[in-house]
This record gives sequence, C-alpha cells and structure tokens, in this order.
Amino acid sequence: MLKDLINGFYRDSFESRERCYFYVSDVGKCPRALYFHFKEAPRERPDPRVLRIFDEGDYTHRRLLSVLYSLGIVQASEVRTPPNDLIHGRADAVVTLDEKPYVVELKSSNGWKFSKMEKPREDHVDQVQLYMHYFNIPRAILLYENKNTQHLREFNLEYDEARAGRLIKGFEFLRDQIEKDIMPEVPEDIKKWRCRYCEYRTECMKKREEEG
Repeated sequence: MLKDLINGFYRDSFESRERCYFYVSDVGKCPRALYFHFKEAPRERPDPRVLRIFDEGDYTHRRLLSVLYSLGIVQASEVRTPPNDLIHGRADAVVTLDEKPYVVELKSSNGWKFSKMEKPREDHVDQVQLYMHYFNIPRAILLYENKNTQHLREFNLEYDEARAGRLIKGFEFLRDQIEKDIMPEVPEDIKKWRCRYCEYRTECMKKREEEG
C-alpha cells in the first residue's frame, strides 16, 4: 500500500516544463532527446525509482554544502549563469581557497562506479567547463561522494577555453537544427543505458523505423 502511494506521489509530482533554452546539465545528453523535448513530443513518465535517486542526490548536495558553509569558505551557492538566450544553469557553489575562487560541483556516485573512478565523468567536466566560462573563474573542483560509504573523492580542474567553446558551438548547432525542424541523429557512441531510460524511447523508435 505505501509503496503504491509513494510511487504515485513521484509520478504525480513530475512536470514537463516548456523551455526555449538549454541547461548546463544537458551536456552529454542525446541531441535527439533534447529535440523531442523542445518539440513537446509525447513522452513517458520516468520511473519513480529514478526520481527518488535524483532526490537522494539533492539531499547529498545540501548536506555537503552545509559543511562548506560551516567552514566559512562559500562565496555563493546555487549560482546562476549570467542571462543569455542559449544556456542556463546553476553551479552548486563558488568557494574561496587560498584567496582564490573555485567553482564547486557536488556529485554522488554508487559504490561500484566510485571504486572504479580514476577520473571525473566527461559530462561532469563539460558542465564545470561551462560554469568556469560563464563565471570567468579559471579553477574548479568536482567533489564526489560514495552513496554507499560516504567516502569522498575530488578532482581539480582548470578552465579549457577551447573545450568550452566547442560545447557552446555544439549547443548553437543543435538550436539551429531545432529551429529548422531538422531532427538530429542518435549518436553512435550514446550510452545504451540512456536509451533504456529515455522518456522519448517510444517516439524515437517510431522515427527510427520510419528512417529504416
């Protein structure tokens, strides 16, 4: 009984919001899924379990951020990107260490992925590169917490102007495709799990069948 009530709560709380810009967190997502989103194509409601995973990540962020505040090093939190018509986003925090500002992104990871982690995820690096670009801060820290053990791992990053520029041009190209009703291809290197959990998988399969 409780299980059904809880799952129903998450299903009912899910909202699809119309938007005319990209989010920093769209980095690494399938361009066709983003195309479907902008075109308000039919979508499936996500699994309530997946929404609970997102909730757990939010709790982790708030807990770690409260510690950073207690340390007195936070300049600002939930820092919005400057107004623009292409990409919006909110960095978790900007902190001061050794009198230098750093963009900080807080991430959580399951135990298996954390144990294998030798470097940060590429899409996470891309997100931080965009924040460094828009905030004009040349340093960042990606901090991961193991959801199973609460162990921490951090990676220091420096601003890569060329990489940030490629990301912005990629979003500009995708926006042009969307405005011209040109449906993007599904990238050959797209992770299989993204297709499995994609809210537009049914719509995408229809289009792929039409394409042969």
